[in-house]
Amino acid sequence: MTATAARSLDAAPGQGAGARLVIDDVHKRYGPVGNHLLALGGISLTVNPGEFVCLVGASGCGKSTLLNLIAGLDQPTAGTIESEGRLGLLFQESALFPWLTAAQNVNLALRLADVPAATRDEEAANLLRLVHLQGFGDKRPHELSGGMRQRVALARALAQRAHLLLMDEPFGSLDAITRDLLHDELERLWMELSFTTLFVTHDVREAVRLGDRVVILSSRPGRVVEEVPVDLPHPRVGVDDDMTEIASMITRRLRQEVQRHGR
Repeated sequence: MTATAARSLDAAPGQGAGARLVIDDVHKRYGPVGNHLLALGGISLTVNPGEFVCLVGASGCGKSTLLNLIAGLDQPTAGTIESEGRLGLLFQESALFPWLTAAQNVNLALRLADVPAATRDEEAANLLRLVHLQGFGDKRPHELSGGMRQRVALARALAQRAHLLLMDEPFGSLDAITRDLLHDELERLWMELSFTTLFVTHDVREAVRLGDRVVILSSRPGRVVEEVPVDLPHPRVGVDDDMTEIASMITRRLRQEVQRHGR
């Protein structure tokens, strides 16, 4: 896997910061040949700078595996992944350090991004304000709701000077109303800061609500079986007939794929 820093890593998000991601014929095999599990069977996908792409597919199709490969947490068996700039990660669990306050969690990410010590406290406060958590910087994770913890995690991801944000079902454990509010927040930040986003979800409506494009993966081994453009203007508030129609079409396609795999 190669990584090409085509932009200054010190560029702040929102200043032409979206990164390009190119995945070329990526395979991932677990275990020895002959007694192995093929998780990914030749995925190719390009995500353009500033684009919001959602991945959907049946459980076990390799969505999370692919994100781990992009993030460098694992290596592909074959194929290449090329990305630009810094990566930010956001998972279903906020994974905040429980002994640190919200501001300290964000501050740590800024320190790892080599932000000067003299400006880190101010930048952490600004990032918390960006996700509407001003006044909560001194709270520890157990003092915050699930939605607020995910906002802190999002601020921390942005603190990494993310050009490409990888999101693995970040709102899956939240109630419907909180999830809907965080959709609005994420969409607002994405429109304002222009970071590229690759978003994994099981929720087709969520994918259509957020994505410029929805990529449907096959059942294991994961491959791209269809890419569905969502040519609807942002911001998208509520659910309209066009969104429902696209979501229904993707759901039918997913059902066909699951049934094919089951035969």
